[in-house]
Amino acid sequence: MFKLLVLILLVSVAQAFTQSPEKYAVFTGSGEASSIEAVVKALDKTDVLFLGEMHDDAVGHAVQFEIFKRAVEEYAAKRPITLSLEMFERDTQVVLDEYLSGLISENHFLLSSRPWPNYKTDYRPLVELAKEKKLNVIAANAPRRYVNMVSRGGREALGGLSKEAKAWLAPFPYAEASEAYSKKFRSLMGPSVEAQMGLDKILSSQSLWDATMAYSVAESLKKNKGSLVLHLNGGFHTENRLGTVEHLLKYRPEARIAVVTIRYEDDFKAFNSAKHQDTGDFVILTDAKEPRSKR
Repeated sequence: MFKLLVLILLVSVAQAFTQSPEKYAVFTGSGEASSIEAVVKALDKTDVLFLGEMHDDAVGHAVQFEIFKRAVEEYAAKRPITLSLEMFERDTQVVLDEYLSGLISENHFLLSSRPWPNYKTDYRPLVELAKEKKLNVIAANAPRRYVNMVSRGGREALGGLSKEAKAWLAPFPYAEASEAYSKKFRSLMGPSVEAQMGLDKILSSQSLWDATMAYSVAESLKKNKGSLVLHLNGGFHTENRLGTVEHLLKYRPEARIAVVTIRYEDDFKAFNSAKHQDTGDFVILTDAKEPRSKR
């Protein structure tokens, strides 16, 4: 019965994707027309694919699922495939593993793993496919309570944590944000005095977030030789190969990385170089007029 329900779920997501081919457009980072097939083909020479999303982009989530599904179909017989998610924090990994192995029910999994509000509509299909295919899933993110500690008290606030708590974070001292990433982050926050107050601490907390996701992926690559990791995160974390990508290259300099940036736009068939140039190796624009995911 469970396998039937999973099959129905996966088929419904696939149908939603195939029925809406005009809801998105795929480009290379330089703006040339491309395709989902090209993204999947590029995985042959990739260790980590970052899928940078807008969290409320329903079409974007369907595209992510399609890329993951095709990656599994194309490569799972040749190399280990791992799904990595910003949407779960590292201290919930044991709960996630228990669910994937069938030890606990989905209800208990959701009660104990602090899923995002849009988990059932947007991320559950990927987790269920991984469960069906017996693939590893990484709870990649830093626990929010520790990110909040840094945003309030700076990175030194983490010094009082226990050894067990520190194991859920990137190794100390985690790297500072690069100059390019810092500039982008400060620009996003705005120039007002209020927006800039305490920004150094907030940026340091963002770096903890990025570094911990990168370390989670790096650990998986080390453990699973020759594997392919597909990691989902908010687009800001990986656009222009900054943030999490930079941290991963500190942990695994030899890693072959590809970035897909997914954004919604009113005119999604037009590549705006000023906005989208080189934000990813591939840029997927979706129809902003489509309903948003509920978060």
